[in-house]
Amino acid sequence: MTRRFFAIVACLIALCMPISAQTYQVRFTTDKGTFTVVLYDDTPIHRDNFLHLVRTGYYDGILFHRVIKNFMIQTGDSTSRHASPYDLLGETDVPYTLPAEIVYPLHYHHRGALAAAREGDDVNPERRSSGAQFYIVTGQRIPPSRMTDFREYVSRMTGGQVHIPRAQADDYAERGGAPHLDGQYTVFGEVLEGMDIVEAISLVPTDRNDRPLENLHIIKAEVISESLEERV
Repeated sequence: MTRRFFAIVACLIALCMPISAQTYQVRFTTDKGTFTVVLYDDTPIHRDNFLHLVRTGYYDGILFHRVIKNFMIQTGDSTSRHASPYDLLGETDVPYTLPAEIVYPLHYHHRGALAAAREGDDVNPERRSSGAQFYIVTGQRIPPSRMTDFREYVSRMTGGQVHIPRAQADDYAERGGAPHLDGQYTVFGEVLEGMDIVEAISLVPTDRNDRPLENLHIIKAEVISESLEERV
């Protein structure tokens, strides 16, 4: 009886506990290998949109159309699926944008960060995100001697609203990233496994438009882990 009582209590406690963040995972199988990202629950608009696109097969067969060494890799242009070697990619998206969900400083552009691409501030002052195009950061380590310049740039670009804290500066020095984007783009997840595959993609030769000379496909994108609410 005692064991049964404690088992019941344990189950009740588990049910009452809040659902942990970062519970949705998406696996990408590419020409270079497989990597997995985890999505943040405090950017629900981006999370749910991304899950919808993955589940409906939007990303299957498209290319990484923009790759910049020591910075990031980008994908999400559906026309890349059937593109010729000389097509200029990156101009096509789904017919909607998403409101910004910039949760800063909690989410920032460290190495492995998953973020939504968007049009520039001149035509997009609300910093609304692309509905489908996203990028993964592969940035270099930032030595402390360079962080002053990045802090000044970010402060200027955000009207003094965003300041890079010491803890993030230390992380950029140790892990690397792209601090100049902080507070301006929605970061809605990060690489959980397979960062070496992301790095391998980031190092391929590219043309003058940053398109890889060899087509690199997302062969398959699939949701492999869902929240407790989804499984009940």
